[in-house]
Amino acid sequence: MDQQPDKVIVTNVAALKGKYGANGYDAIKNSVDALISADKQRGLVTVFVPLDDKGVMKTLSAPPVTRPIDPAQNKEAIDAVYRALGPDYVVILGAIDIVPHQDMANPLLDPSGEDPDEYAYGDLPYACEAPYSRDAKDFIGPTRVVGRLPDVTGGTDPNYLAELLRVAAEYRPASLPSAKTYFAVTAQIWKKSTDLSVTNTFGAPAKVEDVPPRDYKWSTDQLQRHMHFFNCHGAPASSQFYGQPSTGASQYPPALDAAYIDGKLQEGTIVAAECCYGGELYPVSATQTQIGICNVYLANKAYGFFASTTIAYGPAEGNGQADLICQFFLQNILRGSSNGRAALEARQTFVRKSSPMDPTDLKTLAQFNLYGDPSLTPVQTPKAFVLAAATDYTIAERSDRKDRRRLLFREGIGLAAKEPVPTLVKRKPKKAILDRLHASAEAQGRTPGSVLSFSIRQRGRAKLPHALAQAPSLPTAFHLLFTKSLDDTSSSRAETGVVDILVFVGKEVDGELASITKIRSR
Repeated sequence: MDQQPDKVIVTNVAALKGKYGANGYDAIKNSVDALISADKQRGLVTVFVPLDDKGVMKTLSAPPVTRPIDPAQNKEAIDAVYRALGPDYVVILGAIDIVPHQDMANPLLDPSGEDPDEYAYGDLPYACEAPYSRDAKDFIGPTRVVGRLPDVTGGTDPNYLAELLRVAAEYRPASLPSAKTYFAVTAQIWKKSTDLSVTNTFGAPAKVEDVPPRDYKWSTDQLQRHMHFFNCHGAPASSQFYGQPSTGASQYPPALDAAYIDGKLQEGTIVAAECCYGGELYPVSATQTQIGICNVYLANKAYGFFASTTIAYGPAEGNGQADLICQFFLQNILRGSSNGRAALEARQTFVRKSSPMDPTDLKTLAQFNLYGDPSLTPVQTPKAFVLAAATDYTIAERSDRKDRRRLLFREGIGLAAKEPVPTLVKRKPKKAILDRLHASAEAQGRTPGSVLSFSIRQRGRAKLPHALAQAPSLPTAFHLLFTKSLDDTSSSRAETGVVDILVFVGKEVDGELASITKIRSR
């Protein structure tokens, strides 16, 4: 290899051929080659690495993938490719039946079934130095810029993925005024939270569409705005997002519909969706023939889609969890970051701002993913450097980017080494703490359910000043009380598949309950 690559595209060729046949794979590979050529014109050296090719992987001292759907094998292979080539961008090519999400255990898995997700699936571990693990705590220090260009899980048309590659090859950044035209939709019950998110991201006054009273039939003008933000309900294998009345009634009218928006979107759209399952790459089937909202956006030439694979959380008022990580992503895009750097910086900022992370924060970090070529820079901003007489733009840009990657790498390593982490424990909270949690739930008209307790493992305490390192000054545990409402059997919930969870998170400091935060599934 003549030059260290700036960008690596990894995939499983055998899995692609098994899915689409030799001719279908050839169509995809032709589009890969076209993207490599386009990247070269943009000053990026891009290489294609088939994770299952024993010869190619041997030259990289990397183990080949022999079982395409094995998360551990794929993690080990991509780690080795990254160590060998040190790219600024890693592109995972294909949906989860080509290169799987990593299977991190859901830290909120509730024995009573309130949060039934067994795993918080995601690509976060591919962005981290830690080896394969199912423990999300091992991946709180991301260091790499990673994004995924997914085809349709279970799909049969190779042209879908070929077209996504073509869009990446031909992309054009937008100017800042154009990019700051946004379209924001919220479930009415989260109006205050969404207004705050939108103000923090785009400035005041917040312009947000509430569902209800609005519905999913948005105008062409709204759908063709560059930045889309959704704080709505989602459901597994659903092609819709849903609203909810401010009363909290279990009614979930559609807020966005994949079939309706198809053909109405503008090229270059950037999306951040807080919704449960908003980024789930579910398979098409006899019972669900409509591809998901994420896949539809990408098919309509969106440049980036940032969303969750499973049940996501956030407060009804104020911001936390999904609100924050989505805000950080969009804010970074508007500052001129590439898709991938925006996602990496959002993850790192989220870990710092959430410190110490509670288990809902940990799940949030694990489940949000970037879909789209991570090297695309959707918003054009002025360059800070001035070219020297003997220096061309490509050299200056590459040097600047390498400086950023080194800084982000060091930041991720520091987070992994020093940030406190929550650990599930069998011990139950003291009666006084449990009574206060129950009282808070009952005051909201909720029936208390199961409790999960987590101790907080402090790291790097020896370097803290004595006054900051004293035990009474540090949180010692989190206690999560799951609750039920009186109308959990509503027909609307059964029809839509929406999971509507209300959790009270108690923060224990030195044996006392210091605060209670109320959060809801999105």
